[in-house]
Amino acid sequence: MTKQQLITEFDFTLPRGLIDTKGRINRQGKMRLATAKDEIFVQQHPQVQENPAYSILIYLSQVITRLGSLSSVTPQLLEDLTVIDLAYLREFYNRINQHKTAKIPVQCPHCNQDFKVELTLSGEF
Repeated sequence: MTKQQLITEFDFTLPRGLIDTKGRINRQGKMRLATAKDEIFVQQHPQVQENPAYSILIYLSQVITRLGSLSSVTPQLLEDLTVIDLAYLREFYNRINQHKTAKIPVQCPHCNQDFKVELTLSGEF
């Protein structure tokens, strides 16, 4: 009998990507499952206490373990995300932590047509 391994990190690709200080577009990343410790950290964070809307950036900075060639992911860095990338990461976070299906808005890079696609996670079977 084999044990099923718990997947705790998931690959993602941002629809547009975050441009770093060297002009590189960072789209590929990894996000880990959130923990109770993350929840406590976010609720106690001074920026969240001043502005509850900032909580999503704190959450994401805690759980994104890699984003392109960036050495670290901070809330301040995530402030520069496009709205579509932020929406994508919010849905991705909810999907991996709550096991929901989600359709996200995307735009074809060739014809610029908007449409929705179902978010699928690498490692799903």
